[in-house]
Amino acid sequence: MKAPYLFDEFFASGREESISPFLTPSSRNWGKNLSLKSATTSAFLLALAFSFSFVNPPLSYLFLSLVYFFSGIPALIASMNDLKNLEINIDVLMTLAAFIAVSIDSGLEGALLLVLFELSHGMEHTVSDKARSALHNLNNIAPKFAHIVGADGVTFEKSVREIGVGEKLLVKNGEIVPLDGQVIDGTSSVNLVHLTGESIPVPKQAGDPIPAGARNLEAALIIEVNRTSSDSTLARIIQLITQAQEAKPRLQRWLDQFGKHYATAIIALTFLFAVGLPFLSAMTFLGHEGSLYRALAFLIAASPCALIIATPTAYLSSISACARKGILLKGGITLDALASCSIIAFDKTGTLTTGELQCISIAAMQGGSTENALAIAAGLERHVVHPIATAICKLAQEKTLRPADIASFKAIPGFGLEGLVGGIPVAIGLPEHIAKKLPEETALQIRDWAQKSQIKEGQVLAVLSIGQEVFLFRFTDQVRKETAALMRKMESVNGLRPIMLTGDNQQNALNVGQILGIREIYADLRPEDKLDKVAELSEKEGLAMVGDGINDAPALARATVGISMGRIGSATAVDASDVVLLNDDLHLLSWLFTKSKQTLRIVKQNLTLALGVIFLATTPALLGLVPLWVAVILHEGGTVLVGLNSLRLLRR
Repeated sequence: MKAPYLFDEFFASGREESISPFLTPSSRNWGKNLSLKSATTSAFLLALAFSFSFVNPPLSYLFLSLVYFFSGIPALIASMNDLKNLEINIDVLMTLAAFIAVSIDSGLEGALLLVLFELSHGMEHTVSDKARSALHNLNNIAPKFAHIVGADGVTFEKSVREIGVGEKLLVKNGEIVPLDGQVIDGTSSVNLVHLTGESIPVPKQAGDPIPAGARNLEAALIIEVNRTSSDSTLARIIQLITQAQEAKPRLQRWLDQFGKHYATAIIALTFLFAVGLPFLSAMTFLGHEGSLYRALAFLIAASPCALIIATPTAYLSSISACARKGILLKGGITLDALASCSIIAFDKTGTLTTGELQCISIAAMQGGSTENALAIAAGLERHVVHPIATAICKLAQEKTLRPADIASFKAIPGFGLEGLVGGIPVAIGLPEHIAKKLPEETALQIRDWAQKSQIKEGQVLAVLSIGQEVFLFRFTDQVRKETAALMRKMESVNGLRPIMLTGDNQQNALNVGQILGIREIYADLRPEDKLDKVAELSEKEGLAMVGDGINDAPALARATVGISMGRIGSATAVDASDVVLLNDDLHLLSWLFTKSKQTLRIVKQNLTLALGVIFLATTPALLGLVPLWVAVILHEGGTVLVGLNSLRLLRR
């Protein structure tokens, strides 16, 4: 007989509480949005209490008592805990007002305050949960256990936290990859939508890297782990989102501090008005026209609930919308910084360009077949890992040319490759290296050609010799597709001035700048030069820097906003930046800057609405022009409207 699964054993296993065998599906559903459900129940009971108040007062009091039980007791406990910690906040204000209302025979108004207060709290929690959905989804998809493939081929389950580098995992079709690794067996496609926002399946086979969080779509894969759980791609993304949500903008931090002092001041003024008004005018202390009633209406109208949630809900909504697009922000403060930028600086290689060379021409110096030359070049380069080799082999493949068979192959590191084709010596490499092997007249022609191409045209060059025949190969870095349209959009739509900062030579940078329409170019920059230029420009205007390499990291850290490429970018650049484009999609930049300005507009609208309610309701409430129930509706209605307004930022 199988031993029973004990309660403490489940929690010791480290599995998610939501999958506990001790919970039924219905109980899990009841736990969702519990505060909102409680508030809705209280609202129904309050409606019954109000309905029976005219025909059956005892039954009305019963329903009213239930309202105070469901909404008042939790609020009272929370307020007592706050007071125990010597903290006076909005919750204390509202609870105090609700229970004092009972003492002046305004129990229905107090209950209305409790219900609307809990409804607004429930709305706030729902907004926050929805805004944090990117992090919740990532936490939910992260597997807690993985299938280990043992030395004898037997698979067994093991906690992801206990798996080390070098262990082999079996990932079945439909499962989430638990840890970063490299495919060592199997062929399949994976979905990276949770990591990059891109839902197009990506093929994976032996030798390909595969990140944690990818969903295996087709066949089983065996992967070898190369990062532990604490260092995996998924863990780093979760950490970045957490940091983003915890890094509060300056305005939000100020409002958090302001709320504590403001609550204390409002309580003091409420007490002063309640006690002092009868001495200043012919007014009673108790009753619906008394000073205590008016002071309570003032307290409720002046409470800054909407003001306090005006900023966090907006920033959280924007961060979540960005995360779903494959953009990670390291804090709401980044949105403020983005909105303040008027310059956007781009690194060239790997950012504006793909970083991959493309062979754009093959020229024969003394005549000869360029197709034969390409086949021989591909034969020399096919087993070499080098950008030039990749470009040559790719061109030969596009032209369906079979690489020539090379005999006596020899590689000369840093210079080129040599061999024999049909007994004829062949070589490919740097112009200066090949020139040494040729007659002086030909060598001079090669040097002149190389100097002209490199200085005036900024191209990468290679020379192929087949006996005495010489062929000139030109290469250029590929500009990313539709980047020129993006530059125009950044200027016309976002009002940003694009500039280029690159370590490449001036002519090559000018060529790329001309294609993209970038007029302000700074070339031949070392990392320290980039840093100095970014520092100089950032002091005058807000500057966003986009880069991908280790050499860009100092400039990314110094810029008003550093933006790194998540897929091809170095770990150093990602760590130094404020924004990470997980899918390397530069076209999202225009959307991001638009979203940052939209966020500031929503924040300003929220603050205007919240302050408007306070200023328009407080003085009339004190003068007796606004009854308690109207003050309650204005106060809580403003809070709900602020929350709903913030949710607009979740739209992609």
